[in-house]
Amino acid sequence: MSSNAVERLAEELAEVAGTEVELERPSDPGHGDYATNVALRTAPVRKRSPREVAEELAGSAARLEAVERAEVAGPGFLNLWLTRDWYERALAEILEGGERYGAGEPAEGERILVELVSPNPTGPLVVGSARNGAYGDSIARLLELSGREVVRECYLNDVGRQIELFRESVEARRRGEEPPEGGYMGDYVAQIAELSGDPVEEMIGLIERELEEFRIHIDVWVRQSGLEAEVSDALESLPTYEQDGARWVQTTAHGDDKDRVVVRSDGSFTYFASDAAYMRNKFERGFDRVVYVLAADHHGYVARLKALADGFGYGGDRVEVPIYQLVNIVEGGEAKKGSKRRGDVVFLRELIDAIGVDAARWYLISRGPDQPIDIDVDLAAERSQKNPVYYVQYAHARIAGILRNAAGASVGGPAPGDLAVEERDLIKRLAEFPGVAAEAIERRAPHAIPLYAIRVADDFHRFYHEHRVIGSEAEAFRLGLCRATQTVIARCLDLVGVEAPERM
Repeated sequence: MSSNAVERLAEELAEVAGTEVELERPSDPGHGDYATNVALRTAPVRKRSPREVAEELAGSAARLEAVERAEVAGPGFLNLWLTRDWYERALAEILEGGERYGAGEPAEGERILVELVSPNPTGPLVVGSARNGAYGDSIARLLELSGREVVRECYLNDVGRQIELFRESVEARRRGEEPPEGGYMGDYVAQIAELSGDPVEEMIGLIERELEEFRIHIDVWVRQSGLEAEVSDALESLPTYEQDGARWVQTTAHGDDKDRVVVRSDGSFTYFASDAAYMRNKFERGFDRVVYVLAADHHGYVARLKALADGFGYGGDRVEVPIYQLVNIVEGGEAKKGSKRRGDVVFLRELIDAIGVDAARWYLISRGPDQPIDIDVDLAAERSQKNPVYYVQYAHARIAGILRNAAGASVGGPAPGDLAVEERDLIKRLAEFPGVAAEAIERRAPHAIPLYAIRVADDFHRFYHEHRVIGSEAEAFRLGLCRATQTVIARCLDLVGVEAPERM
């Protein structure tokens, strides 16, 4: 990711301190714009008291162009107050960056495949698949922001007994009969039966349309049926052995908890054999890294997928398997146990109809993947500032309105002689974006983006409440601050697949 005002300040202080410096924003503005505990960390190595080290660093820091003054606090914290020029330059940098602010430079040769959703085409997408898609797509958006080339891929399990049973269930409905024992029930089976095409193809088409509506564009669709011819050849490239009439891959040699069967005693391939063929297919297409987005009930796949990559010679470190937890829908204060159309699931279609795509994407991303999500449908559907996605979108729309009303006026200019605390806070928040995005990319943690966006909206609303923009003596500067805020909020919303409205 590109360097920014906060990183450059930390780098300048690191040169003075002779070691890496981490800057934090004090909760009390009376303690400065930024603070660091570098003196506390390095005092034992220097064999001096932390306050003594901090006093020395304060003198050196105060001579930096960006620092107005530096003071020592407590046992050895260094508090920094920044100059008006630093704020002016930080804002100008955001405005100059525009939509590219916080983005990384293209990484030559870095191609990443993100496999996401990958449903069985025997029914519409459910909310679990929706979290998979939203999470995986946001990871892909972050990787693209960092400059990587990303391909989104969906794997369809279009062969096997469940697929046959789905076809039989639809055909039974077409004849006016009940589905066979263990078959597929629900309104959607009857709806597919009204169509004339192959039931599986009709369902695949429905899944593709639902994903597009959910703002997930799949670049490549791969079918299990299309990979079957590659399985035998893929297994020849793996270390295997015969035991009990079956053929096994020696995955324990690469960190798996047990070896895996790839050919059963009856000669049929296991699902893991298809996994092997699919992995080889991915790497042979020239990807530097492959990402599998999987639900928590697939946690055991992490070690075996990495072992496969090692067995092929690609390297397990080139395989990432982010895991996400379940989604619970809460309606009327109670957990929704199932769908009205099928007794055991809630469909994505129902969630979109209830709260819309924006709220669905936001809520599915706003918690860490290691935490289950409870989506309160009543709150998520509410168009008020109690709803976080509406609150952030409203900040964007409000700024759009300000800029419309200021049409023709200069946007961006010299900072006023004395910056108000709300102006300082908002600029500091905006200057954090490249660092927030870089950490979210590194940790594959898109949930950091909605949290940050809420804080930006908080700071903007406080600024707007306290300060006039149009017609003020600092109009150009404040319009520039509004434009920079709008740009950052729009980028945050886009990273989680939410629209940035001009009007609300």
